[in-house]
Amino acid sequence: MKVGDWTERFQGTRALPRTTRDRLMAQAHVAHFPAGAQVFGPDNVPDSLFFLYEGRLRVTQTSDQGRDIVLYRVDAGESCVLTTACMLAEEAYNAEGIAETALTVIVLSRPVFDRLVAEEAAFRSFVFAAYSRRLVDLLRVVDDVAFGRIDVRLAGRLLGLAGDRKEIETTHHQLASELGTAREVISRVLQDFQKRGLIGQSRGRVALIDRPALRGIADSP
Repeated sequence: MKVGDWTERFQGTRALPRTTRDRLMAQAHVAHFPAGAQVFGPDNVPDSLFFLYEGRLRVTQTSDQGRDIVLYRVDAGESCVLTTACMLAEEAYNAEGIAETALTVIVLSRPVFDRLVAEEAAFRSFVFAAYSRRLVDLLRVVDDVAFGRIDVRLAGRLLGLAGDRKEIETTHHQLASELGTAREVISRVLQDFQKRGLIGQSRGRVALIDRPALRGIADSP
């Protein structure tokens, strides 16, 4: 994929002064990852900042008991706040980033990142504003896992994963990872949804039959 002025792709970089944008374009490089590739993991100490130009990245964490939870996703036009946090702390990742689709990534090396943060106030404000927004998202995940009703969360996640599609390819294990719970819990709630005529299930697939009812569950207090 040919990438021109990639700073136009991101709301934060688009608002930067032209001189700062030119500096970013001159010092960043483009990388590509196939679908399913590990972009970063718990064994890596980050040495660059990622801007996702095309594709979708899933960021997950695994507990000591082996249970996965999806922390957040990075979509095209966003930066990955975990790389920012780990670079600032100079620590290894405590999560894993997996390419859900093929990715085109703008990569800014650690030395360049450090210089821009130190010398460019506009870039520094952009980095920390993005960091703050994602921190709020992570706190919401913690709140949902600790206090949220699983039927409400599952209905919302099914609708979110489906988008405009009538059916999604997923397993009970994958949905459990999405919501940070046990597969048996997901199986029980999905069975209830199916009995009520809200969804249909086949191997590795969930069909959304009654979207309004699912939306009503997802929006319930």
